[in-house]
Amino acid sequence: MDKDSKEALQVAKELTAKFIETRTVSPGNFAEVFPAVYRVVYEAIRRGNMSGEDGRD
Repeated sequence: MDKDSKEALQVAKELTAKFIETRTVSPGNFAEVFPAVYRVVYEAIRRGNMSGEDGRD
């Protein structure tokens, strides 16, 4: 798993957990919500890296 995938996975887990905590998403919908959140986060990270706006060295 590359660095972007790992970062996206961590952020997606945290966001999904926060959605569950705030009752925006129910635990029963986790299987539906998590892949969508992961895709959005991953694409945002990749777009940032492609445009050089990621702020990493």
